[in-house]
Amino acid sequence: MYSPKQFIVYPAQGVGVIEGLERREIGGQETEFYIIRIFANNITVMVPVKNAISLGLRQPCSTEEAGIVLTSLQDRSTFVGYSGQNWNRRYREYSERIKSRSLLDVCFVLKELIMISGEKELSFGERRLLEQAMGIVTSELSLVLNKDAGEMKHFIENFFADILFKEKKSTLPLASD
Repeated sequence: MYSPKQFIVYPAQGVGVIEGLERREIGGQETEFYIIRIFANNITVMVPVKNAISLGLRQPCSTEEAGIVLTSLQDRSTFVGYSGQNWNRRYREYSERIKSRSLLDVCFVLKELIMISGEKELSFGERRLLEQAMGIVTSELSLVLNKDAGEMKHFIENFFADILFKEKKSTLPLASD
């Protein structure tokens, strides 16, 4: 059981804090809920205590796991890419991974989408998933490693600077122009 003021990770939402426990009667049955404020969008969610584990609520990763995630982001050898898959199939697969309890799964989505963006333009849905994955990874790593979220995002983006910023570099005017 989690306790108030404890940091947690809610799949597909990111890092939050348990602000309290609350009992409510729903359908004639009294149920206990965690009241959780999600940092990324400052929303408050109610999660039934009895369903917390099955919904994927978990503690933030350890500093060792954070190191593994950062190493995984840097390793491009496992890049699968879109290899003929249509965007709809990729979208479903990536959505499932983002909802998983594993930060490494979310990291996989982040890396894949950044790498794919270097080969082709992402669909609107893929761009949203990329933003969501980046938010989840940066919020958890910044909490665990005690860094500013913006600083952590910049740190991660630097792993992929050759992909993320190549359009900007190519649009700079040449010295001879």
